[in-house]
Amino acid sequence: MSVVEQFARAHIVTDENDRAEPEAAPVRLRYDPDDDPGAVRIALPGRPEWTFSRSLLEQGMRAPAGSGDVRVWPCGRVQTVVEFHSAQGVSVVQFDTKTLIRFLRRTYTAVPMPLSN
Repeated sequence: MSVVEQFARAHIVTDENDRAEPEAAPVRLRYDPDDDPGAVRIALPGRPEWTFSRSLLEQGMRAPAGSGDVRVWPCGRVQTVVEFHSAQGVSVVQFDTKTLIRFLRRTYTAVPMPLSN
């Protein structure tokens, strides 16, 4: 199966930021069905890569959702926020929702979402 990788620009706010309006930064979205067909990865510049469930990302675009150290929620009609908690602090990443939808569609082409009971 093929890996799905997409680069996006997102606003990243961390505990270290001292600016009121963070600049857009390059973020890598990745899905490797051979590694884990139920997980997606997000790599932030200068930070470790985060792995969490594909279904969490999808659910969080419609309503607040969370699992472990990752939280996802809609922010208005056109943006989605993903929040990561670690020992180094908190990173809040704001995406255009259409970017995440496009990424998820590509992952579903690679491996369809399992039907729930």
